[in-house]
Amino acid sequence: MKMKANDPIAVLLLNLGGPDSLEAVRPFLFNLFSDREIIRLGPSFMQKPLAYLISTLRHKKTEGYYRLIGGKSPIFDITTAQAKALEEGLNDSRSFKVFIGMRYWHPLIEATVSEIFHQGIKRVIALGLYPHYSIATTGSSFSKMEEVVSRFPMEVSTISSWHDHPLYIGALVEKIQRGMEFFYSREGVSKDNVHVLFSAHSLPKKFIEEGDPYVEHIRGTINEITKRLEIQWDLSYQSKSGPVEWLEPSTDEMIRELAGRGVKNLLVVPVSFVSDHIETLYEIDILYKNMAKSLGMRLERTESLNTSPLFISALAEIVKKGMKEAGWVE
Repeated sequence: MKMKANDPIAVLLLNLGGPDSLEAVRPFLFNLFSDREIIRLGPSFMQKPLAYLISTLRHKKTEGYYRLIGGKSPIFDITTAQAKALEEGLNDSRSFKVFIGMRYWHPLIEATVSEIFHQGIKRVIALGLYPHYSIATTGSSFSKMEEVVSRFPMEVSTISSWHDHPLYIGALVEKIQRGMEFFYSREGVSKDNVHVLFSAHSLPKKFIEEGDPYVEHIRGTINEITKRLEIQWDLSYQSKSGPVEWLEPSTDEMIRELAGRGVKNLLVVPVSFVSDHIETLYEIDILYKNMAKSLGMRLERTESLNTSPLFISALAEIVKKGMKEAGWVE
């Protein structure tokens, strides 16, 4: 059924979420480790008890990391800004309202879906803010959303991957080009002297072995970037946790390897992240940067996409395409 021009439509941006205070770190970790889509902690009946144990053991250390980046995750503020910019970009000829729903911290997906319904909106485009599909990110968010939506008379269309969208690729290329300029102010440094390291969030190897397309999508993004930019590059994975085998090489291992190869200027591109959070602000900007310095390297990071105009334009085009594919508009 086609929509009338004045029918409102909700766009639901789905993201991981992050603690909005130091006091929120422990319950956030509990929510995270309670999700069996991310990591299975023993038999199902032991998932929550073990998640409670892990969050209890880890929260003090994790709080220390958040103290170094301002005492909270910036992901709520950034995602809210992305939603506002996207809503402004979409509202040219139709009534859109953009909402955010987080998987592991407030505003939780279940609360946001209820809010959408009570505002009288019956059709929703759900867009995961994960360009590369994985059952641990987009899959987990969609699973929770579908569980909640089943309680309401609403129609939902999902967009699960957009890793090779031209405007998204263009936004990344723009950030990489700007990042390369960090090095050019140094005498004798040119693009041939700068190595690019794409760093993606890690996943348990088992996911990929079971058919998860995450790595294929990451490499698809890099392939599109390298069609537009001539760069020397490698790919690594960061942020692993838990007693399972994770994707390799890890970013810290790759930094050591590149130092051994004689690389002096390293530009890290957090390729699977579309906004700043602890993985960029602590892991890359503090932990990896200090490691690189100790190895005689200069490490810089590309700016995150956040609310860059080209990225917001990409999201708008993705939403419009999703509406057409749902059959809601011509």
